[in-house]
Amino acid sequence: MILKKENYWRCFSWFYKFLIPFYTVFLLYLMFFGFGRSPYDFNIVRLIPMFSTVDFIKETIQWKTILLNVFGNIVMFIPFGFLGIVFEKLESFKRLIINFLSVIIMVEGLQYFSRLGVFDIDDVILNTIGMAIGFWIYNRFKVEKERI
Repeated sequence: MILKKENYWRCFSWFYKFLIPFYTVFLLYLMFFGFGRSPYDFNIVRLIPMFSTVDFIKETIQWKTILLNVFGNIVMFIPFGFLGIVFEKLESFKRLIINFLSVIIMVEGLQYFSRLGVFDIDDVILNTIGMAIGFWIYNRFKVEKERI
């Protein structure tokens, strides 16, 4: 079966709506339990922007680890830039970024209070960059869809 151009967006939207809840749960699992994570002995908070990321890069020997950590924090959040597909109000970048920041700050706070992670402003910044890239891609798709 060959899909017409106008059906690509419909198929993508359905696929996205179906998968984003599972992807969100998977990402939360990684953030709290993945990578062999165990509770810290004390709560850690890092509020100086990009300080911990620069330190991490300086102290890490393997580039693979650096790329996984820094770019992973960006790439893993790109799908959240497409949330306008599910929630029409989030087609506005202003509304999307306010909602995204609210949720990601809550998640970082839960990591802090549960000691299953660190409240790190760098994670908030990198995750938001990923979401913004996703929003840019989403808008490119929308423009293409509207041309059809």
